Amino acid sequence: MRTVRDDDGRRYLLLKQSSDSSLVRDPETGDERHLPNDALEPAEGDAPLDALAAAVPEPARRVVTACHDDWHLGLLVDLADRGPLAAREMLGGYDACESDFVGAVTELRAAGLVEEATVNGERGYRLTETGEEGVALLRA
Repeated sequence: MRTVRDDDGRRYLLLKQSSDSSLVRDPETGDERHLPNDALEPAEGDAPLDALAAAVPEPARRVVTACHDDWHLGLLVDLADRGPLAAREMLGGYDACESDFVGAVTELRAAGLVEEATVNGERGYRLTETGEEGVALLRA
């Protein structure tokens, strides 16, 4: 499988090629069609699997790549449902040691999914807009 572009710059995955035309798939929709070979050119530096991944909305991709364990995803879901939450409340309610919790929150903050917040005068966390959208997309 290779990534190609048509004359309009639209990206496709090349599935089969004959002497006159090529069977291509739109990575965003999955639709397949035949296009003339002379209307296609290689998409340099555009890996096929990257093109397929781009069909998933960016906020959902960010959640998937940032969550290394189920409990990281669970933390995001809890913030989506009950947040913002005080850090002390989160530490007391989760089955994670403080260093694991801080490490996970740091990674989720670096991914742009969680941000610091003040909750009842205490330091806490809430989802960013990207985090909210990512969790919503995964739940849909």
